Amino acid sequence: MPRIVTDWLGDHVELPADLTAEQLAAALVKVGLEEEEIHPAAVTGPLVVGRVLAQTPEPQKNGKTVNWCLVDVGPEHNATQIKGVDDADVPAGGARGVICGAHNFGVGDLVVVSLPGTVLPGGFAIAARKTYGHVSDGMICSVRELGIGEDHDGILVLTRAGFDAADLTPGQDAIALLGLGDEVLEINVTPDRGYAFSYRGVAREYSHSTGARFTDRGLAANLPVPPPAATADGFAVEVDDAAPIHGQVGCDRFVTRVVRGIDPAAPTPDWMKRRLEGSGMRSISLAVDVTNYVMLDLGQPLHAYDLAGVAAPIVVRRAAPGERLTTLDDVDRALDAEDLLITDSPAGGRGARVLGLAGVMGGASSEVGDATTDVLVEAAHFDPITVARTARRHRLPSEAAKRFERGVDPLLPAVAAQRVVDLLVELGGGTADPAVSDLDATTPPKPVRLDVTLPTRLSGVEYDRAQVVGILVQIGCTVTDAVAGAAVDAVRVTPPSWRPDLTEPAALVEEVVRIAGYDQIPSVLPAAPGGRGLTTEQRARRSVARALAEAGLVEVLSYPFVGQADLDALGLPADDVRRETLRLANPLADDRPFLRADLLSTLLETARRNVSRGLPDVAVFEVGLVTRPVPGTPAPPQLPVGVRPSDEDLTALVTAVPAQPRHVAGVLTGRARPAGWWGDGRAADWTDALAAARLVAERTGAEVTVVADAVTMPWHPGRCAALTLADGTVVGHAGELHPKVVEALALPARAAAFELDLGALIAAGGDEPVTASPVSAFPAAKEDFAFVVDAAVPAADVQAAVVAGAGSLLEDARLFDVFTGDQVGEGKKSLAYSVRLRAADRTLTADDVRAVREGVVAAAAERVGAVLRG
Repeated sequence: MPRIVTDWLGDHVELPADLTAEQLAAALVKVGLEEEEIHPAAVTGPLVVGRVLAQTPEPQKNGKTVNWCLVDVGPEHNATQIKGVDDADVPAGGARGVICGAHNFGVGDLVVVSLPGTVLPGGFAIAARKTYGHVSDGMICSVRELGIGEDHDGILVLTRAGFDAADLTPGQDAIALLGLGDEVLEINVTPDRGYAFSYRGVAREYSHSTGARFTDRGLAANLPVPPPAATADGFAVEVDDAAPIHGQVGCDRFVTRVVRGIDPAAPTPDWMKRRLEGSGMRSISLAVDVTNYVMLDLGQPLHAYDLAGVAAPIVVRRAAPGERLTTLDDVDRALDAEDLLITDSPAGGRGARVLGLAGVMGGASSEVGDATTDVLVEAAHFDPITVARTARRHRLPSEAAKRFERGVDPLLPAVAAQRVVDLLVELGGGTADPAVSDLDATTPPKPVRLDVTLPTRLSGVEYDRAQVVGILVQIGCTVTDAVAGAAVDAVRVTPPSWRPDLTEPAALVEEVVRIAGYDQIPSVLPAAPGGRGLTTEQRARRSVARALAEAGLVEVLSYPFVGQADLDALGLPADDVRRETLRLANPLADDRPFLRADLLSTLLETARRNVSRGLPDVAVFEVGLVTRPVPGTPAPPQLPVGVRPSDEDLTALVTAVPAQPRHVAGVLTGRARPAGWWGDGRAADWTDALAAARLVAERTGAEVTVVADAVTMPWHPGRCAALTLADGTVVGHAGELHPKVVEALALPARAAAFELDLGALIAAGGDEPVTASPVSAFPAAKEDFAFVVDAAVPAADVQAAVVAGAGSLLEDARLFDVFTGDQVGEGKKSLAYSVRLRAADRTLTADDVRAVREGVVAAAAERVGAVLRG
C-alpha cells in the first residue's frame, strides 16, 4: 500500500509545519483512507556533522590498520578530556576520540558521526566502547550504516556527496540534513480509488479533509513548461488490438518523448533518493528513478527505453501463439493471447519484437543501461481489465499494474511525460527532442444523472441541494441542471477524468457522504424481527464449541490447504475417500495445493507446531468445512462477466461445486491433567478423545453407538472407536493415533484425536425443542455392580444392559473401574458400574432397590453373558 513522505506531500498541498504522521493519518481517515502503519524514523539519537581534526593510522597484529581520530562534533558534544590522550593534544574547543577502520577520508573532512545513544537502521545502538587500545566514543558512519545506500567501502564524506562546506557546521543535526528523521505513513487504499496511489491523489484527499490549499500538479496549466503538441516526426506508434476484451481496446492513449545526450554517470540526487526510499522504492539509476518518481508523484506509470534499442514503429497488440518474453526480473514467460504487448519493428518487421507487457513490466532487451545516453519515454493509458488479467496470469503485481488495474487518469500521459523530460534535462544534462508523438483515442467520462435527494434517503442524514452540488464540485465533478423534462431535484454530473469509478448515482452518494463526514451518520441498531434468530444448526454448532471449550479444549483455526505429504503422514490408503481432493488453480503454497477433505490433516499440523515449540500438553479442536469432490464431475463452466448467466449455466455451476460438509475434530497430546502437589497428573489417552466425541453427539441431540474399528487410519487398530447412527451410518471416529502417524508428526506417544461429521449429527438430532426433565425432591439410592465378562465384550454393551435392566428408576449409570488379572481369570475382565436410582413421586424402598438390582444382573447375564463378581 502507498507510503506517504510528508515533505513530498507538501509539494501538492499546504501542510502545517509541525504536522506529524499521526495527525496526517487522522485527517486522511476522515475521508476513507485508513492508516495501515506508521513507519518510525530510520535513525534516532544524536547523529551530527563532525570535522576530522586528527587521524593517526595504527597497524594491528592481524595485519589490519585502523585510524585513531579526533573529531570536532560541536561545543555541546565535544569532550575537553579524552582518555589516553594528553590534554595538550586535545583542541581548545574539545573533541571526541573515535576508532575507524576506513581510509577514504582525511584531516579536515566533514563526516557524519553517531554519538553514544544513537540508534541506526536495524536497531544498531551506538555506545562508547574500548577497542584497539582506545575508548571509541562514537562512530564515523558509512552510507550503508546510515541506511541511505549500499556503499560500505568507505566513510560518507559530505562535501563529496554534494553538500556545500559553507552550509555545514560541526555539531549540526545530521538527521535533518540527510532526511533520516522522517516518519512515513502507510495507508490502505480500496480498489475503487486508484488515484490515491499517488501524492497528487492523497494531497487532494487531505485538502478535502482539512480545507488546506491544494495545487493540482497533474494539470498542464500548472507545469513550468506545458507539454507540446504532437509533431509529424514524433516516434511512430500504432495500436493494433485485434481481440479487445469486452470490446474495449487495450490502449487508447500513447505518448512518446525523446531526451538525447543524457550523462549516463549522472547520479540521482539525494533528495529524490530519500523520497523514493521513504515511499518504499529503491533507487536504481537516474532515468529509471525519474520515471518512478513521477509515477509516485502523479499516479501515471511510465517506462524509459534505450532509444538505440527500439525501432519504429512501436505497435501495441495482443500476443501471438508461441510468443515469449524475458521480463526485467529475468524470467522467461510464455505469453497468452489476451496479453497486451508493446512491440517494435526491427529490420522492417512491423511489431515483430516484444518489448514488454503493456502496463505491467518491460522486457530486458530494451531496458536503460549504464551506457544509455538517448532515452525514449513512454506514457500510455491501458485498459484496466487487460492489465489486471495479465498481472495475475503472470503473477506480476508490479507498481505499474497496481495503478493501471485501478484506473489511471487518461489526461495524465502528456503531463507526466513532460515532467520526466524536464527532470532528465535538469538532472542528467540531456536535451529534449522536439519530436512528440501523442496517439489519443480517449473518450470523456459519461455524465451521470443524480437525484439530489438520494444521499439523504440512502444515508439518513439531511443534505440540502447546495451541499450535494458543492461537494461534487469540490471533488472535481462538473454539475449542470438535468435535461429538460427531468425532475426539479435532479442534476447532471460529469465525473473528473481521474475518477473512473464514478459511473452510477450510488457512487456519487458515497462521495457526498464521505466528504461531508462519515461521523455524521447516526448509529441506529435495527430491531430484530421476531422468529429470525439463530437456526437450529447455528445453535447446535455454538453449543458444541462451547461444550468442548468448557471441557478444556482450545478452539483453533487452521488453513484448509494440504499437500501430498500431509496425507501420506496420516497413512491414508490409496483408495481412501480423503485422498480425493480438489486442486487449487493458484495455491498460496506450492507444497499445499489441495483443499482438505478432512480436518485432522490440518489440525494435526497445528498440534505438531505447538509441540515443536515446547508445549507438549495440547488439547485443541476445530469446527470447519471440508471439501469432498466426486471423481468425474464436469468442470464448472467459464461464465461471462457483466451479464446474468442462463439457468442452465447456473445449474451446471451448482452441480460442479463439490460437497462441503462441516466437521468437528480435536487432538489431545501430553497430559490431560497436569502434575502438581496433588499428584502426578494424568496423560491424555483414547478415552479422552472418545469422551469429547460423545460430548459433541450429546450436544447435537443425536443418538450414537460406539463400536470398535480396527482399520481406519490415522487411528490405532486396537484403540479406535467408530461412532454410528441408528441406521448404521458412520459419522466419525475417536481414539489413539497410530504409532506411525505419531512418529511421522513428531507428537508425544499415545496422542489421541477425534473427527466427526457435525452436519450429519445435527441433522440426526432433529430440531425438536428439548423438554426439561422434572427434578425429583426425593432422595436417591446408589448401587454398585462389578461384572466379569469376556475381554472382547465392549464396555458400552455392558452399560447398555445395565441401563435396560434398571428400568424407569435409573437416573445415572457410570463405569468407574476396569480390572484384569488372575482373580477374574484369563481372557476375562471386570467392569464396575455405579448406578444412581431415584423416583419422581416417592422415596425408594428396599424392595424397589432389590428389584432393580435383580433386573440389572439378569439383563447383564442375558445380553452379554456377564457374571456378577463376588
